[in-house]
Amino acid sequence: MTGVSSVSDDCPATGSDSTQRISDWVAERILDRIGKGDLEPGQRLPGERQLAEQLNVSRVSVRAALQKLKTQGFLTAVQGGGTRVVSSAGGMDGALTEMVRVQLGNLYDLVEIRIQLETWAARRAAERGSEEQIAAIGHIVATMSKPGGNRSADDMDFHLAIGRAASSPVYLHLLSTIRETLGQMVEFHHSPAFAVDEERMYRHHVAIHAAIAAHRPDDAAEAMREHLAWVLRRYQEMGSDGPTPLSGGTGTGTPG
Repeated sequence: MTGVSSVSDDCPATGSDSTQRISDWVAERILDRIGKGDLEPGQRLPGERQLAEQLNVSRVSVRAALQKLKTQGFLTAVQGGGTRVVSSAGGMDGALTEMVRVQLGNLYDLVEIRIQLETWAARRAAERGSEEQIAAIGHIVATMSKPGGNRSADDMDFHLAIGRAASSPVYLHLLSTIRETLGQMVEFHHSPAFAVDEERMYRHHVAIHAAIAAHRPDDAAEAMREHLAWVLRRYQEMGSDGPTPLSGGTGTGTPG
């Protein structure tokens, strides 16, 4: 973690309750980085030693702070050692996947909700995205055009990169709640059953990136809306008799 002030800046290391105060201060610094989006859902934190050196505190204080944040549900232990930021999803993503799987109308609703969320993110990315963040989106789009690549993985990375460029940790946490479901949807979008026009999808991505790179918020939002509206129309054209992203390659058998 870089750019974090020393404990001496805000919390003196003296006093009868100094150990508790310092661990609380460390916890606040970590929460501050989560709130700013410097630490994203699922991201692994530096080790105790590194955190202690960066914050100029003892490992005992770091350990107490991490334990406090685990108890509060912000962090979780990583198998094999270490700590990561908890995804907002918990069991929500699995429940959402099941709802979409059994009811086609829920799939349509999810795409419509994505339209609202992701047009907002595209607009914000055009307004607030840094040069580095926008360049990362462009790199992904360039990778999409190369033969032999993993289009579905690139597509997922594209939407996540726009989320980061939107510079909203709240949005990133919302996105994390549907990440598994979103990943299955994106993978399906590049399957033979769905992707009747891969070139059109690619042009959509190019247009979204171009508008964001030109810092044209309205155009970025409209390009994203057009892309996801096309996705929704494809689902509606396929209907209940066709495969869906979560049905294991068969129709849902359920009317929308």
